[in-house]
Amino acid sequence: MRLALALALLPTIVHPDCTTDAMLVFDGSTSMIDSSMGIRGLPKIAEAQRAMARALPEIEDIRRVGLMIYGPQQVGDACEGISLRFMPIEKSAEPILEATRSFAPGGLTPLTASVARAAEVMQYRTEPGVIVLLTDGSETCGGRPCALGAQLADQAYDLTVHVIGFQLNPHDGYFQWNNPEQEFGKANVARCLADATGGIYVTTETIDELTDALRMTLGCPVIGWLENVVETAG
Repeated sequence: MRLALALALLPTIVHPDCTTDAMLVFDGSTSMIDSSMGIRGLPKIAEAQRAMARALPEIEDIRRVGLMIYGPQQVGDACEGISLRFMPIEKSAEPILEATRSFAPGGLTPLTASVARAAEVMQYRTEPGVIVLLTDGSETCGGRPCALGAQLADQAYDLTVHVIGFQLNPHDGYFQWNNPEQEFGKANVARCLADATGGIYVTTETIDELTDALRMTLGCPVIGWLENVVETAG
């Protein structure tokens, strides 16, 4: 009886994490042009767009999401292509999809600087927030994600950073001059950002896996809550 009541109430209960504004930090670097592991011939960015087209329409009904893109730059340093497209907004699915279709991937991978900028624009010292970093590679611009993770954990009011690796190149950025914290053969050093802030680090290879990861990090964590209800009700 208690379980039936809990399930009946489920649509009216909103997990507090679902209402926190989020920023998607999207990898627009040159490597996103590469085909899917050299097998299907579809560029990584096209596969990422397909996954977002599946997940984001569900997510936009429960959370405001903004978009920051790193990689492509018109002129200058290949590490300076960081662009805030828009702050968290309602009904963000189509704006995000349109923005990620409107540029050609290019540049390197300043993921640390991008997450730092996302945290700043979301006023992480005084406001709660969620950042989801979607990357196909490691840091290649000299950033130190572990140091940034420690800073965010120390200074943030309530910030969670999730990291989604998509078809990661195991050798991308594993050189001291452009990725000083990375250890060869270890997980992508960007994992530090998630570990330090209580976020999720997940690696994905397929459109289905990426779709699930987006739902897990940007969507509402109903499944875990429901499991607790079932256990309690039993």
